[in-house]
Amino acid sequence: MVDSATQVTPRRVAVVGGGLAGLAAAHRLHELAVREGQPCEVVVFEAGERPGGIVGTQLISGYRIELGADSFITNKPWAIDLCRRLGIEDRLIPTEARFRRSLVLRNGKPVPVPEGFQLLAPVSVGTVLRSPIFSWPGKLRLACEYFVPKGRSDGDESLASFVRRRLGREALERLVQPLVGGIYTSDPEKLSLRATMPRFIEMEQAHGSLIRALRWQARAGRNEDATASGARYGLFTTPREGIAELADALARKVFAGAQLRCETEVHKLSRAAEERGFVLDHAAGTNDAFDAVVLAVPAYRAARLIEGFASPAAGLLDRIEYASTAIVVSGHKLADVAHPLDAFGLVVPAIEKRRILAVSFTSRKFPDRAPDGCVQLRTFVGGAMQPELMQLSDDEITALVRQELESILGVTWKPDFAIVARWMRSMPQYHVGHIDLVASIERELAGITGLALAGSAYHGVGIPDAIHSGECAAESVFLGGGEPGT
Repeated sequence: MVDSATQVTPRRVAVVGGGLAGLAAAHRLHELAVREGQPCEVVVFEAGERPGGIVGTQLISGYRIELGADSFITNKPWAIDLCRRLGIEDRLIPTEARFRRSLVLRNGKPVPVPEGFQLLAPVSVGTVLRSPIFSWPGKLRLACEYFVPKGRSDGDESLASFVRRRLGREALERLVQPLVGGIYTSDPEKLSLRATMPRFIEMEQAHGSLIRALRWQARAGRNEDATASGARYGLFTTPREGIAELADALARKVFAGAQLRCETEVHKLSRAAEERGFVLDHAAGTNDAFDAVVLAVPAYRAARLIEGFASPAAGLLDRIEYASTAIVVSGHKLADVAHPLDAFGLVVPAIEKRRILAVSFTSRKFPDRAPDGCVQLRTFVGGAMQPELMQLSDDEITALVRQELESILGVTWKPDFAIVARWMRSMPQYHVGHIDLVASIERELAGITGLALAGSAYHGVGIPDAIHSGECAAESVFLGGGEPGT
């Protein structure tokens, strides 16, 4: 018989938001409770019908489709490590090597991104000189990158400013803007390079030239995918049955160690009496008391929840802007597509004046995403540079995608299916000054014990970053002493 005097009252922790960051936080809290031998009652509140956030894997007409994220990068270890702990690491598959390149639109025609061009710069100038993407003045300006002086190592600089300074205007407009836009859906004039791709700043400072740095990495064997064009596609992976396989495995673990309340929106967060813990007012109509809270929701929602007791931090959170995007997922017979689709996808420069951002050839990236003789396309619309398109109806968005795919890729529009997925205010914009802004938010919250932020608004937008943010937030509220939100 256990002496009641020795029983330990479990700590109660609320996780607000059941996306990947929130689920990762709940899972990590359970791991920590087991490791430390300290009981912890975890409750996850998710406003939607199901957990998983931006995950949207479905089976339709023999196609395995993704309505949200379709893969994650492996050189950030946190997603791989989680898959290992969940027992699904052996389910991860690489991208298809034979199609590992990108296309970019040039005067209405898809052309290959130069081999070895890695988002901001090429491994070799020779591939650029042979490419039809740039004019000869543009090629010569890019080749002069070797001789451009270093910029300042302190402060922040927009991606557009950095690329114009080092590689010239054509490199920015014709290639870098669409490649980076396909990742961040951002305006490069506002996007903070330090907050998004600091490795290029480090290359400039260490080698005096991006091209020289990439060549050195290739010779030293430190460039994992030196011949790929566009993103480093060899570093990407996904579960065999789609990203939902990761989200479902994580949710099952959370179910085993915590309560998961879907369709339960939290309306208000208050400090408890004498500031010992928190009280949540949620859609179930009750007020729950908790010792600690992880807010794994968008920054603007976190702001509304804490404005009653942390108004300066709420004001700073409201300064993080978001963009909205629509994805039109469609399935087609290969015979109905004139283009060979011999790549992972196509990016579209803003100067082409088209109404789509990019097209991912999903079934070229991963196996078993389309029936034999068919292809799955994911076409992206909207983003920070074309927000007005998000005002269109689903039928109107589908119609404009049809027109663009017919014009660009020769798609005869007889799809097996076409679905519009809208992700409203889903992509945080890491504008110049973002790192300092997040640091200010964390300083404001540092004195509030037991409160942590998690999600894509702060230190990275990919799946590994979301997982890492959730796990760090869990460690912050469970172990104490950490910065809220990191």
